[in-house]
Amino acid sequence: MNPQHSAENLTIHHKVKDYATWRKGYDEHEESRISAGVTNGKVFRGAEDPNDVLILQDVADVVKARAWLSGDDLKAAMQKAGVVGTPSFHFMA
Repeated sequence: MNPQHSAENLTIHHKVKDYATWRKGYDEHEESRISAGVTNGKVFRGAEDPNDVLILQDVADVVKARAWLSGDDLKAAMQKAGVVGTPSFHFMA
């Protein structure tokens, strides 16, 4: 980890059926993200496709965040919110 960063970063990229529906689900899942040490989310939308979503977040504990990413709770929340296809996850320092 870079000594100037207090946390790792996590990017999540995926398509959604409808941004407004997805955003409501994303906002409702805040407590789950916080409990996994995933905070400070910044959401970006594609200029050509507003249903193309990129999320940049801070991660306090990569091991805990990886467990959260592979958990059934997140998978169910993403499905309910209308995520299309398989999201990509990347940790960066």
